[in-house]
Amino acid sequence: MAHEPGRLYVVSTPIGNLADFTPRAADTLRAVSAVLAEDTRHSRRLLEHYAIATPVEPHHEHNEARSTPRLLERLRAGESLALITDAGTPLVSDPGARLVRAALDAGITVVPIPGASALLAALVSCGIAADRFTFYGFLDRKGPERRETVDEIAALPHTAVVYEAPGRVAATLTALAEAGAGEREAAVARELTKQFEEVRRGTVGELARYYAEAPPRGEVVIVLAGAPPAAVDEDSARERARALRAAGASTRDVARVLAREHGVSRNTAYRLAHEPS
Repeated sequence: MAHEPGRLYVVSTPIGNLADFTPRAADTLRAVSAVLAEDTRHSRRLLEHYAIATPVEPHHEHNEARSTPRLLERLRAGESLALITDAGTPLVSDPGARLVRAALDAGITVVPIPGASALLAALVSCGIAADRFTFYGFLDRKGPERRETVDEIAALPHTAVVYEAPGRVAATLTALAEAGAGEREAAVARELTKQFEEVRRGTVGELARYYAEAPPRGEVVIVLAGAPPAAVDEDSARERARALRAAGASTRDVARVLAREHGVSRNTAYRLAHEPS
């Protein structure tokens, strides 16, 4: 008789405060055949706190390529497994993506068990717009990729969220300031949900100077407000509209070109497109 395949549960764990573990998450870890942990020694503290006796197996960036086929066979045979990370939600700057993708490709059901997330905790506690944001995870330590990402963040029109090691916070903030974001609103959140939780706010430049003198400790999340809209040269846009109309372009085409080339709003583009020559 063919076995029904098991399920892969992606379970969020606390980012510091053990009380932030949900009853559903605890029940899930008790019910599965094995818990796949980034660091088994670290995770045992959580499991012991909640009296979870399920076997724990290592699954991390150094062994996931080798262990994924074996785990898939177990899932196909009917075992259910739970993937956890040291803190927060798996796959978010943590291992697990290879296993999740392989499970989905094999027709295995993947079930998220939501919970704590450092990026969301930082975002909702810093006072910076959270309706639209881009998460960059950990930046490259050096090289052209780092410079390109820093420039991208500095130009981003909406909020950016970055994870950073405490020893590199000042350098990252300084790089953002040098890329033109020095006067932008920002926040550095550290040790979220822990005893020494702190969210420090200021401009990028102010925070860079502060952390150059007082390097932070613990896990760090940097939140950066989006770049303000570039100033629009309406006179240049008006001249462009006149030239387009003289060449026979329709009002709609003129407005489209003005929005694309000059960055004017839709209403402004149509107003200029309708102005008499």
